[in-house]
Amino acid sequence: MNETRSALIIIDMEKGFVSPDSPFCIVNAEKTVKNCTKVIDKARTLDIPIFFVKRLYRGNGSDVEITRYQKWKQKGMAMQPSSTGNSSAEAYPGLAPKEGDYTIIKPRWSAFFATDLDLLLRRLDVDTIILMGTTTPNCIRTTAYDGNALDYEVVVIEDGCSSQTAEIQKANMDDMERMGAVIMDSESFCHHYSGVEPNKLEIRENIIQTTVVPETFEQTSGYMIKRDIW
Repeated sequence: MNETRSALIIIDMEKGFVSPDSPFCIVNAEKTVKNCTKVIDKARTLDIPIFFVKRLYRGNGSDVEITRYQKWKQKGMAMQPSSTGNSSAEAYPGLAPKEGDYTIIKPRWSAFFATDLDLLLRRLDVDTIILMGTTTPNCIRTTAYDGNALDYEVVVIEDGCSSQTAEIQKANMDDMERMGAVIMDSESFCHHYSGVEPNKLEIRENIIQTTVVPETFEQTSGYMIKRDIW
């Protein structure tokens, strides 16, 4: 039973982004693999559902981000469906899904954008998302902010994430922490994680108990008119 009401989301840990020989390699991604595998193993012992989120590119480039298209075309049109090798969409060794895990194919940076991730998380009664993978300023950060916008608590495993430079990594971790994400390392997660107390429960109770009317409207000529503004 998932007593933590959490889900672990591993983003873009595929050969095309992790293998040092790939033109799309994130230079620090391979260093995080060991930490990612530790966190995944621990999540399994806690019955936390695991989501492997990955990027695929159609062979004609019709779904490649406009800011990435030229590089993608010039560098061998990597990470196509059924591709193999160092520039492929294959899972990096040690980070392949197992039976019972979920796989999400995302068309853009965020794991939530145009996917069924939110639907699945709500069906599984998840209120906290745990993020790791690559890259921190793009896919981790956009997923963190989208998760926050959808009322999930957000945890980021700092040493399970990667950026091209340490400066980029720190700046984005600092920003996500200021946004309200819980930043922890893999050791802390493996030894101490028991979930995050969801703020939305307290917020909901406060809303239910308040006597303040949220909106005041009046009906005029078939339109709902807000008295205070119009």
